[in-house]
Amino acid sequence: MRIDQNLAFMLQFENVAWFEDGQVKILDRRIYPREISYVVCQSYEEVIKAIQDMVTQSGGPYSAAGMGMVLACFEAQDLSKEEMISWMETAAEKIANARPTTSTRMKKIVDDAVAIMKESVWSTNEELLEIMQQYAIDEATARYSSVKEVGSRLADLIPKDGVVMTQCFADAVIGFIIERLKETGNTGVSFITPETRPFLQGARLTASVIQDMGFEVHVITDNMPAYIMKEKKVDVVTSAADMITMDGYVVNKVGTMSLALLANYYGIPYYCTGTPNLKHETIETVKIEERDPSEVMELLGTKVTMEGVKAYYPAFDITPPSLVSGVVTNKGVYSAFDLKSYFN
Repeated sequence: MRIDQNLAFMLQFENVAWFEDGQVKILDRRIYPREISYVVCQSYEEVIKAIQDMVTQSGGPYSAAGMGMVLACFEAQDLSKEEMISWMETAAEKIANARPTTSTRMKKIVDDAVAIMKESVWSTNEELLEIMQQYAIDEATARYSSVKEVGSRLADLIPKDGVVMTQCFADAVIGFIIERLKETGNTGVSFITPETRPFLQGARLTASVIQDMGFEVHVITDNMPAYIMKEKKVDVVTSAADMITMDGYVVNKVGTMSLALLANYYGIPYYCTGTPNLKHETIETVKIEERDPSEVMELLGTKVTMEGVKAYYPAFDITPPSLVSGVVTNKGVYSAFDLKSYFN
């Protein structure tokens, strides 16, 4: 049985990013669930643009990166072996840097694809294409397997019939939390998800996964958490992390620090999920992506501000380790002040 089989529709491999018939189709998470539509990419450069344009978010870009390397290989079917290797190395470098904040994790996926290509025995480019496609599927499976461990560990921290507040969209972590809650019979758990402006990932994606998998979920606007945490007796606050530095800082969707501050004020544990990154010893090495501010001045494609109004749009913020109750990983739950133990 494939690891994604029991997950929500939008978390299944073919509905994240998938190479088939010489193209990569990516579920357009900007408009899901209002529409089920795919962006079809005919080149790896188009995959890069889809990632940059937020067609897919959270864990989606990592699947898109793997499938983008498959498409790059398909594009180069007429090249010699030496030309193919050079072409793939160039594609890897470009795909890895599609978005600056996640470039380290993206780089590992594409560099591993290049390494597999160099280590494998292939006499034709068609054989290499099969190798690259199998690598992309294996990479997604391994990533989901690790995420399943994370989701299961976090689920076990949720009290019986507890109330969980999420942040943005933690991708397959949410699916595997629910899968574990079902396994343990803790099916009375309910979720509250802030909408997550400007792309509404919480309202559209997180809430859809939870609803699709049969659990109760309420959506709130991004300015409601302070009141709702107390009024609805939230037990756990959680988010994923686009980056966890070795000195314990959590880089995640802007607004994460606000929720962590509120949770700290009310004495509610805030757990982030992810893996500490050895390439970022301190928070000083992380570059926060500044996105097009026009995205803040519109909602679902409709401009809501007067002409001449300006905006700021940092894609991420930084939560200090003092606000993190625990970093939930595939190996266990660690203090944000002792992340080196993860690698022991």
